[in-house]
Amino acid sequence: MTALRPEREDAYGTAPYESFGGDPYGGQPYGQESYLPPPDEETVALRIPEPPPAAFNGGPISASGAPTAPGATGSASGGRAARRKAAKGRRGRHGGAPAAADDAPDMPSQGERPLSRVEARRRQRARKPSAAVVASRAVGEVFITTGVLMLLFVTYQLWWTNVRAHAQASQEADSLQDDWASGKGNPGTFSPGQGFAILHIPKLDVVVPIAEGVSNKKVLDKGMVGHYGEDALKTAMPEDKTGNFGLAGHRNTHGEPFRYINRLEKGDSIVVETQNEYFVYKMASILPVTSPSNTSVLDPVPAGAGFTGPGRYITLTTCTPEFTSKYRLIVWGKMVEERPRSKGKPDALVQ
Repeated sequence: MTALRPEREDAYGTAPYESFGGDPYGGQPYGQESYLPPPDEETVALRIPEPPPAAFNGGPISASGAPTAPGATGSASGGRAARRKAAKGRRGRHGGAPAAADDAPDMPSQGERPLSRVEARRRQRARKPSAAVVASRAVGEVFITTGVLMLLFVTYQLWWTNVRAHAQASQEADSLQDDWASGKGNPGTFSPGQGFAILHIPKLDVVVPIAEGVSNKKVLDKGMVGHYGEDALKTAMPEDKTGNFGLAGHRNTHGEPFRYINRLEKGDSIVVETQNEYFVYKMASILPVTSPSNTSVLDPVPAGAGFTGPGRYITLTTCTPEFTSKYRLIVWGKMVEERPRSKGKPDALVQ
């Protein structure tokens, strides 16, 4: 026996088992088709209805049964006010692009209460670096800048001063040679800073002009060797028949012509070339360390050199240790040959 199919009754009266404008059992809102299970041909016993199709991303179901996209027009999207609010959130407050995440104010996480303006400002200030951090960064930048400046200064002292001094000394030597070749030289008394001879130290490959005076600015810093010829430290000239020819030069920087004179050994040649003659000296002794005020090393018979009486001597003075000016290094030599330029170069310069 087949059971009869009951009809549903509601506020609209009796209606067959079909779609209604609204679901009185808590289903879809009015204006959308409610989902009802298909009739069972075999039995009319009660059964749990199948769930409706899944909504599109949590959105409502259209009247045709298809899911409706979020934000679509219609009453399900929340109306015109909801659409304006959504568009405003996408474009920003003034219709521009959304603010960057870093620029956005602190937003409370899910479940937290909204922050007040004071709390938001406090949290924003807490993210800023403290005064100690700012100070440490500033000190670090100062140290880095100082280090760079010191590196530049060292480069200038150790490299550029030598480059410039070598160029100036070479130019002065060429000028001397040209003057001697043309007969413009003026043997005798020279003004401070004026070149008048050339010093050769073959063992050290040193060829450097000799100028009058020991001024740093006028002579030594230009890569030349200076003659002690002024005031109380006045010494003899090479052509003098007796006396001590005293010279000074930099050991480091500014051409550093006397950097390696500590390597000279007894018997090594030291040659002074003038307009008319070559004066050849042989290294006799060395004083590794002495006080800068020890001027007795420039005496006509220098103390400590080992000479026993008057003669024709040469004294080379420079600073020691290297890169300091605390002490002086002294090298002495004794003249062994005086050779006119007309006879050619001495053997010490030919070898």
